[in-house]
Amino acid sequence: MTDRSADEITARSRERFAPRAEGYRESPLHAAGPDLDLLVELVSGPEGFRALDVATGGGHVALALARAGADVTACDLTPEMLDVAGTLLAEHGYQAAYVVAEASALPFPDATFNAVTCRIAAHHFPDVQAFFAEVARVLVPGGRFGFQDQTLPPEHTSAVLVDAFERLRDPSHNRAFSAEGWITQIERAGLGIDRFELIDKRHDFAEWTMRQDCDAETVAGLAELMAEAPPAMREWLAPEYDDGRLVAFNNRHLVVLARKP
Repeated sequence: MTDRSADEITARSRERFAPRAEGYRESPLHAAGPDLDLLVELVSGPEGFRALDVATGGGHVALALARAGADVTACDLTPEMLDVAGTLLAEHGYQAAYVVAEASALPFPDATFNAVTCRIAAHHFPDVQAFFAEVARVLVPGGRFGFQDQTLPPEHTSAVLVDAFERLRDPSHNRAFSAEGWITQIERAGLGIDRFELIDKRHDFAEWTMRQDCDAETVAGLAELMAEAPPAMREWLAPEYDDGRLVAFNNRHLVVLARKP
């Protein structure tokens, strides 16, 4: 992968997600699932607990937190995402505070929140370690961090190829890590790991590529990458074919509960 500056990565994310905000709001894999239920269950507290959802996207975690009784602040790099998130919560009778913010420079005082969440977003961040440090900073002592993102297989070649597969579909993808890599960085930020689980999310290939408006050449390239995948990559992604056509695959996610001492 060619090294890109933080500014380039940030600009690419805004460029990719601004016109696609509504698609992410409507995405079934983002809107629901046992992974979302688990994440919110892990961080929930007494009625009125203060929760920050970072890179809120279509607002699905923010909505689930509000339903769990949280006083929610939702932040995102892309104003258009905050617009659709606000609409989603309002349609269900909930409200939140909405703030445009970069994950590595959260505009909140120290020890502001009882819980922080970030779901299926950190693989876009230019500096994941800085983000985790910000999470630790804005949490109150004893505060909970609920984190979810895609993971890479432990075998190096397959890990590189899985990351390349994601980046071909969405050029704003910066990088993912193995489960061990994510956890190590969370711990380096001074947060203790209470629990983690690996959960497979099944993607419909056509819907997955359509959400990022992939052209025919990109779709063909993705199918070719999968067809030529080494055994460890194929085992990790579990591709499904119908009459020789790629129709679905797995995306393995890590869900973590961490806590500030």
